[in-house]
Amino acid sequence: MKYSRREMLKRSGCGFGYMAFTSMFAAIARSALAANPLSVRDPHFGPRAKRVIFLFMHGGPSHIDTFDYKPALARDEGKTLPAGFIKTPFDSSAKLLPSPFAFNKQGQSGLEISEIFPEIGKCADDLCLIRGMHTNGQDHNQAVLKLHTGSENQVRPSVGSWILYGLGTENQNLPGFVTISPSLMTGGAQNYGSAFLPGVYQGTPIGRQGPNGVLTEAQIRHIKGEFPLDIQRQQLDFVQSLNREHLARAGADDQLESVIESYELAFRMQTEAPELTDLSRESAETLTMYGVDQTPTDNFARQCLLARRFAEKGVRFIQVNHAFKWDSHQNIKDEHSRNAREVDQPIAALLRDLKARGLLKDTLVIWGGEFGRTPTGQRVGNGSTFGRDHNPHGFTIWLAGGGAKGGLSYGETDEYGFQAVKDKVHMHDLHATVLHLLGLNHEKLTFRYAGRDFRLTDVHGNVVKAILA
Repeated sequence: MKYSRREMLKRSGCGFGYMAFTSMFAAIARSALAANPLSVRDPHFGPRAKRVIFLFMHGGPSHIDTFDYKPALARDEGKTLPAGFIKTPFDSSAKLLPSPFAFNKQGQSGLEISEIFPEIGKCADDLCLIRGMHTNGQDHNQAVLKLHTGSENQVRPSVGSWILYGLGTENQNLPGFVTISPSLMTGGAQNYGSAFLPGVYQGTPIGRQGPNGVLTEAQIRHIKGEFPLDIQRQQLDFVQSLNREHLARAGADDQLESVIESYELAFRMQTEAPELTDLSRESAETLTMYGVDQTPTDNFARQCLLARRFAEKGVRFIQVNHAFKWDSHQNIKDEHSRNAREVDQPIAALLRDLKARGLLKDTLVIWGGEFGRTPTGQRVGNGSTFGRDHNPHGFTIWLAGGGAKGGLSYGETDEYGFQAVKDKVHMHDLHATVLHLLGLNHEKLTFRYAGRDFRLTDVHGNVVKAILA
C-alpha cells in the first residue's frame, strides 16, 4: 500500500513526525500573518455577519420622534417630569412635549415607526429595534467617543479598528475599514483611529464634513498617479527600501511600519478604487432608487451606494456619516423632518439592495446616534418653537441583517421615553453583541498594551442573545 508523505508522517513514530510538520506549518502561518497584518483571520466561532455598515446619525436623533412611540406624552403634555426622574442640566422645569409626528404600525411585525420614515417603515420586518439603549456622556464629545471607541474619556481604538484587528480584510487592494464623510468635530479622527493598536488598523476617511455640517464630495483624492504603474512601482520600491533600511536601524516602530504598509495599500488601491467609486457604472434604476441626483437625498444617497459597493468588494467595516444635524435643541419638528427626508430613501434603498443581492444576510447594518433626546421640550433664547435636550438615559438604535432578528422590538423606556427601564442595553452590551455576530468573543479580543490586556468593552459588556436570529 502506498502512502502520501503526510500520511506516512501521521502513521510513523506515533505521529510525532506529523506533529512536527503541523508545528512547522503553524509557524509559517504565523510568519505570513506577521508579514501581512491585514490577512483574513479565523473568528473565534461561526459568525452570522462578515461585515458591518454603520449609519451614524450625528447629533443624537430623538427616539420618541422616530422609533419609540410614547402616547403618554400627549396625555400629560405641559406637565413636568414626575419626582424621581433625572433632571436635564439645561432646564429642570422643562415641560413634557408630545411628538409632532404620527406613528404607524409597519409590516407584519407591526413595529410602530414615525411618519418621517415612510420608506424605512416599509422595511420594518428587517429591523431589530433596540429601544432600551443607554450610554455614558451628557455631551456630544463624550457620547460620540463612547459609541465609537467604548470609552468616553480615554484614547482607545475605534470599533472598526478592533474588528479589522480581529478578522483582517477580504480584499487586499482596498482598506479594510472606511469612513465616508466623517466629521471633524466631537472626536474627529479618534472616531476611526486605532489608538494603541498598530496603525494599519485605523480607518481610511473618504471625503469629509466641511464647515456648518456641509458634506464635501465623498471621493478618494489623488487615487490615480501621474505615471504608469510600472514606473510608480520602481519609485515606490526605492522609497520603501529606504524606509525598511531605517526600520532595521530603528528597531520595531509601529508608526513607521504603518507608513510602509499604507504606501503599499495606496499603490494597490489604484487597481480597484477608481472603478469602485465611479457611480456612473450603476444602472439608472439603481441611482433613482437611492435618490442620486435628487433633492434632498443626493449626498447621502451617494454615500449609501458607495457603502454597498464597498461591502460587495469585501471591505470589513464601512461607516456612513450623516452630518451633525440631529442636535435639535430649537425646532424638533422642522429639523427632524428635514433630516429624515435626506436619509430615509437612501437607507431603505440600501437595505433593499443588499437584500436583493443576497448581502443582507451576512452584512450587519447599524443605525443610530450617540444618544437620544428628552421627552421634555426645550426653548432656546426667545424662540417660539421647541426642541429637545440630550438624553443618554434612554434611546433607540436599530440593527438589520447579519444575524439580527428582524421585526423585533427589544427593551423599553419608561412611559415618557426618558430612561431605559426594561431589558436595558448599555453601549458595552451593543459592542459585545456586534462582535459576537462577527464571530468574535469580546472577552478574548484583546491587545497587550502598557502592561495589561485591553479590549473594546473594557471589563463590561454582555451579548444580547435575545436579538439574535
